Amino acid sequence: MPNSRPRPRRGARSGGGAAGREELVSRSLQSAEHCLGAQDFGTAYAHYLLVLSLAPELKDDVKETFQYTLFKWAEELDSLSRTQDLLGCYEQALELFPDDEVICNSMGEHLFRMGFRDEAAGYFHKAVKLNPEFNDAKENFYRVANWLVERWHFIMLNDTKRNTVYNAAIQNAVSLGSQSVLDIGAGTGILSMFAKKAGARSVYACELSKTMYELACDVVAANKMEAGIKLLHMKSLDIEIPKHIPERVSLVVTETVDAGLFGEGIVESLIHAWEHLLLQPKSRGEHGNCEKYGKVIPASAVIFGMAVECAEIRRHHRVGTKNVAGICLPTNVKFQSPACSSVDTEETVEPYTTEKMSRVPGGYLALTECFEIMRVDFNNLQELKSLATKKPGKIGIPVIKEGILDAVVVWFVLQLDDEHSLSTSPNEETCWEQAVYPAHDLADYRIKRGDHVMMEVSCQDCYLRIQNISVFGPECELDTGKNFTKNKDLLTLGSEAELCSALANLQTSKPDSVEQTCVLESTEIALLNNSVYHEGFKMAMKKVLSSLTPEKLCQAMDTQCQNEMSCGSEESNSQEIVPEPFYVLDVSEGFSILPIIAGTLGQVKPYSSVEKDQHRITLDLISEANHFPKETLEFWLRHVEDESSVLQRPKSDKLWSIIILDVIEPSGLIQQEIMEKAAISRCLLQSGGKIFPQYVLMFGLLVESQTLVEENAVQGTERTLGLNIAPFINQFQVPIRVFLDLSSLPCIPLSKPVELLRLDLMTPYLNTSNREVKVHICKSGQVTAIPFWYHMYLDDEIRLDTSGEASHWKQAAVVLENPIQVEMGEELVLSVQHHKSSVSITVKQ
Repeated sequence: MPNSRPRPRRGARSGGGAAGREELVSRSLQSAEHCLGAQDFGTAYAHYLLVLSLAPELKDDVKETFQYTLFKWAEELDSLSRTQDLLGCYEQALELFPDDEVICNSMGEHLFRMGFRDEAAGYFHKAVKLNPEFNDAKENFYRVANWLVERWHFIMLNDTKRNTVYNAAIQNAVSLGSQSVLDIGAGTGILSMFAKKAGARSVYACELSKTMYELACDVVAANKMEAGIKLLHMKSLDIEIPKHIPERVSLVVTETVDAGLFGEGIVESLIHAWEHLLLQPKSRGEHGNCEKYGKVIPASAVIFGMAVECAEIRRHHRVGTKNVAGICLPTNVKFQSPACSSVDTEETVEPYTTEKMSRVPGGYLALTECFEIMRVDFNNLQELKSLATKKPGKIGIPVIKEGILDAVVVWFVLQLDDEHSLSTSPNEETCWEQAVYPAHDLADYRIKRGDHVMMEVSCQDCYLRIQNISVFGPECELDTGKNFTKNKDLLTLGSEAELCSALANLQTSKPDSVEQTCVLESTEIALLNNSVYHEGFKMAMKKVLSSLTPEKLCQAMDTQCQNEMSCGSEESNSQEIVPEPFYVLDVSEGFSILPIIAGTLGQVKPYSSVEKDQHRITLDLISEANHFPKETLEFWLRHVEDESSVLQRPKSDKLWSIIILDVIEPSGLIQQEIMEKAAISRCLLQSGGKIFPQYVLMFGLLVESQTLVEENAVQGTERTLGLNIAPFINQFQVPIRVFLDLSSLPCIPLSKPVELLRLDLMTPYLNTSNREVKVHICKSGQVTAIPFWYHMYLDDEIRLDTSGEASHWKQAAVVLENPIQVEMGEELVLSVQHHKSSVSITVKQ
């Protein structure tokens, strides 16, 4: 019968409920532990959620086990691409443990891998705030902060001249009647605030980056202008009237220009602004209130160029050797840097690289006068529209100095209005770098007075492109209306001779020769040009393999003895003693010819871990050109399921004789997880086998460098004309500056180099996680930074220096938050901490 069961009294019910709850919690804990033992992490996680929802008082007791279960279950969900479930698990976990820095950091790592960098940064930042000593979170935040708020923001905000000139031009425009303003690509909002301070009635600002948008909101509020500036988190191309802003504006201000002027999309955004967001422009000669008309700051720009000789640019963009440690680079392989790649490549990449030419190591030599490349009027819609469709124009410039043609360097003058301009010339002290267009595919790069450097100029894909750079001798008649060829000898030939020459080439060319263009990063090209690096590895590998040879011969003889016992002596006498080959694994990052060099050292089976198909094809062609059987070189990633398992035992009966690891990033930092990789590698070596490098010494010195200080943080309010920006953007400053050229860095050394740290990949017990280093001061001054670099020891005698002239590595520096005054003769104590792949250097006061 319904309702016939007697109901318990209130007190009894709660007691029974408590007992039932305790029993359920106990069973769930047992089930969770059982599931963990069976590696059923999903079910274990569900049980822990139930336990913590029923018994929150157990949080501290099960915290570590819960974290372990969460991370394992998240890995499983990640491998199954169950993204929503993964994020849901972390959200549940953070509801239970909102102040757990380890869960916050792990959530950030997953978000970062998924491409949600803004969101990841938020979790890394929170983890660091919760525990400032949490090294994993600090390293993650520093790496992502460099991406979220690029270093040029600090440099630009510290450029007083740039701020002053923009402020003056905006004040002029507002005083002449431009009362409604739109700031495109607002960044920190500094230009918007200039407009508001100048008295503009309405100011709108758009910023696409979520991080920069939130930063701008904080900055504008701190300067008490939030009521007068409307900030939009969106691209200007998506702004609609009246949906987002109520009116067409009379002034657009923007600084969406890069070293090549057009690379941040200024042309596209201004075409859209003129068509949809700006009032009509004032006609020439027309007078009246500027509030009725539209205009843009900057008003126009003139682009300039100069042909230069520069050894530093050359070694990063052109392979200048035909022989690398005895390996011949065949003529049917053409190496190019991304800056030299064609417009037709699958990926849209900038057709130039950038350099601060005043600080380029070794300097540069101007081979031509400065010449004008192009003018653009940002207040002329038709001109902006025609830029992308205009056919490439041809420019010929006379050579004034003999030298090697390495690149065309480009800069511009930004005309903000009739009175105010900014130049990005290498001769100016400015926050901008210059755009560099490397020369390539020339029969002869040496040029002399009387020659002409020719080039085609266009604005395709909203990039300034300088292509088909070539050289004409004084004997050649210049005709910029005709297509010109790169072969100077054909210029004087008639059409019949050209045809005969072409036919001859067809007849003599090998029908089966394969031509391969291999695009390498500039650091990979610099590495190919580094003969010291390759000769050092060749010598070190030869020494290791020589030491192992007797062991291999013994193994082969043992095998022969077994054969004699099983097959009879007569039959086995006819068999040669063929020792097992040495197995060499190269897991360098990017393109590496070390496996082919290893293949020249005898009975060696080299394995390469290159990922890109074009790199594999190139290595095969180099192998063939050096008369190696095609099967000599193996590509190891074809033998493993994924990249993460590249360091593993190849077969149960085979171990590696040599494993080559990449220890230092080109940026100057230690590679992530290198010590973990070294630990795995040690388990995979045969007796007597070696890891390269065997150990690394880190060196540093104390310097005074105002440049590093200004590139690392905004210096107070004076640089930003009284606006309070520094505390907000400086949250994203990182203590380590990377990609430095120490040889050309403006700095004053205050000490001699000292050894800071030893990383031993072969004998880890020699490593220490904490070390104090005394540094003797040899010059009085202010210590602002500690630049550092590495000596990589392949063995005790063969050393590679990451700060050497031929190095493809750059250097890095710790920048101190507060400079330290020192006097000659004093000693400063540095505390050096090594955690996983992260190194921190602090001054002990």
